[in-house]
Amino acid sequence: MKPGVIDQRVIRREIMRACMRTILGLALGITLAWPGIAQDVGFFKGKTIRILLSAGVAGGYAEYAHLLAQHLGNHLPGKPDFIVQSMPGAGGLLATNYLYSQAPQDGTTIGIIHSTVPLAPLFGTAGARFDALKFNWLGSLDRADGMCTAWHTSPIKTWADMLEKAFVVGSTGAGSQFSILPAMLNKLLGTRIKVINGYKDGGEIFQAMEKGEIEGRCSTQLTAIQSIRPQWLTEHKLAVPILIGRQRIPEFPDTPAVMEFAKDAATRAQFELMLLTQDMDRPVLLPPGVPADRVAQMRAALFATMADPAFVAAAHGMHLHLEPVRGEDLAKALAAAYALPPDVVAAARETMGEK
Repeated sequence: MKPGVIDQRVIRREIMRACMRTILGLALGITLAWPGIAQDVGFFKGKTIRILLSAGVAGGYAEYAHLLAQHLGNHLPGKPDFIVQSMPGAGGLLATNYLYSQAPQDGTTIGIIHSTVPLAPLFGTAGARFDALKFNWLGSLDRADGMCTAWHTSPIKTWADMLEKAFVVGSTGAGSQFSILPAMLNKLLGTRIKVINGYKDGGEIFQAMEKGEIEGRCSTQLTAIQSIRPQWLTEHKLAVPILIGRQRIPEFPDTPAVMEFAKDAATRAQFELMLLTQDMDRPVLLPPGVPADRVAQMRAALFATMADPAFVAAAHGMHLHLEPVRGEDLAKALAAAYALPPDVVAAARETMGEK
């Protein structure tokens, strides 16, 4: 090389070294400023995260949970493993109370709970020992209209039948949709539904219908039927006398929705409060106390999973409906519900049979 001639390779090398020093300096500064970020980048690596269900091992909740367990790790740093565990009981309160006060607060346990349970303290449900607004809500997997279904041997076929005849349905306990929806229909619209408590989960209620122990069920259940008992629809094993929704749906165009019969403002307000829980079906949450940056990672991972083509294709193949709600929106909706005027809340509590 001639004296005074600048080697361009040397210049490029020095520029690269300077850039790397700048990048490393910025990274060190960020790590020192927010030590939690450096920790959480590798927190999930080698971990096994538990998905805890408030429902049983069979049924729609379990179907969603096992599918989520197969895909959620792909969208978290470190690609952790997942297992699904069931803690049914007390209409979903057993698992929710555990998540609130006993579960690890580090992100290694997440819950999928009954959609009515977040409002149990608002309704004054006995046994609800948690503050719903302190949970870290990651989002919900779906929205679903409730309905009452009657086994084909039941004399209940239409809405008129529900107003004139007794209708025996199963429930997992107070605070669950299985109990709350019949209570609302009885109080607000004059039905004559009798609730039999003590069933472990929705799958056990379905089995009881088949055996003739009970006549039917009132809850969000269409996805579960389409997924695990599709022959009930094709073989006309069920009657659907009423939808607990704002309007009729294509699957049952001749079945009326409750809002067709809610004529006064007070009745409509109570039904809207109930419909809120259906607008965030199968809510996913972390216990209180989980670090905020880890909650943000989990929220982002859940929504990335819900948009993952592989996850969506698998869900459709299992006849699982997806209509997710973001965790931030779910938290806002619950905060709004808990801020409702006292007279609306008091009327809802009376309707639910709680004092």
